[in-house]
Amino acid sequence: MSVAIKPLEDRIVVKSLEAEQTTASGLVIPDTAKEKPQEGEVMAVGPGRWNEDGDERVPLDIKVGDRVIYSKYGGTEIKHGGEEYLILSARDVLAIVE
Repeated sequence: MSVAIKPLEDRIVVKSLEAEQTTASGLVIPDTAKEKPQEGEVMAVGPGRWNEDGDERVPLDIKVGDRVIYSKYGGTEIKHGGEEYLILSARDVLAIVE
């Protein structure tokens, strides 16, 4: 699945996974009490940032399809084609879930 958004430099486009709907004991969590999700699927990856000499791109460790955990308040939320996405810097990604 691809998205028509092409991130620049070391940015990535992530589709957040849904927040938990119920607690472990089965209680339903209302939308106003849900925590902001910190995990998502990478939908698009930029080409990488330029090195300090400006003559070569530094590739990213992240690829399309990876499931990542990112900083709680990192990135910019956008809506495109009826879907919500998050544009993050690769530095905001904390881990890749395998």
